[in-house]
Amino acid sequence: MTEKLDRYDRHILAALQEDGRISNQQLADQVGLSSAACWRRVKALDEKGILKKYTALVSPEALGYDLCVLIMVTLIRHQQDHAMEFQQAVQGYPEVLQCFAVTGDADYVLRVIIQNMAAYDRFLNEKIFSLPGVSQVRSNFALREIKNETAIPIDL
Repeated sequence: MTEKLDRYDRHILAALQEDGRISNQQLADQVGLSSAACWRRVKALDEKGILKKYTALVSPEALGYDLCVLIMVTLIRHQQDHAMEFQQAVQGYPEVLQCFAVTGDADYVLRVIIQNMAAYDRFLNEKIFSLPGVSQVRSNFALREIKNETAIPIDL
């Protein structure tokens, strides 16, 4: 579903990705619209689901999450029941920031943040290994973050 966006909408999206707390008046001034017109456009972008949510990005390390792990999970077989149970379960795990169904050697890739190795061991044993259908788990630990961008590229 590609939405047709004009230059004002694109500028609004770019500005909001840069600063989600910008006031409507500042946003209107920045994109060259009246305050009312800007507000209507933001509301329309929100209602269409183009703006997914407003949030603050928090440093994981500030809260004691020192490990970032990319986990490749393979299920026993591509049985719908196992896949659905797995997907529902990981959606309830706050440590799992992202989960992707993928092609290749694994069925899923999870991005997990966790405090330390002992916590990771508990996470695997109590949450991942206990799920029906999990056949194999491979873990890759991030040594350092090179890039972590949340803004979607927008052609202005």
